[in-house]
Amino acid sequence: MTAYVVARIDVTDPEQYAVYAGQTVALAEKYGGRFLVKGGPQVVIEGDAPSRHVIVEFSSRTAAERWFESPEYQRILPIAKAASRRDVVIIEGV
Repeated sequence: MTAYVVARIDVTDPEQYAVYAGQTVALAEKYGGRFLVKGGPQVVIEGDAPSRHVIVEFSSRTAAERWFESPEYQRILPIAKAASRRDVVIIEGV
């Protein structure tokens, strides 16, 4: 079943965050992921929203977890954590 990594992000250090974000597409693709949303303009129609949203599609929850837990991703994750406030979840599709 398809699974999605969904991230709600407030970037606190744009320069450092760019170092992290510049590496994520290739890493996700290596694990079968495909970015559907990566920042971009947004219109908030209800509630409070962070400044950035990301959605990455994977073939399964297992594939998404493999990407997140991979040594390559874990190596750049501290950059993201230091340069942003974020909530990240894996959601299985219907």
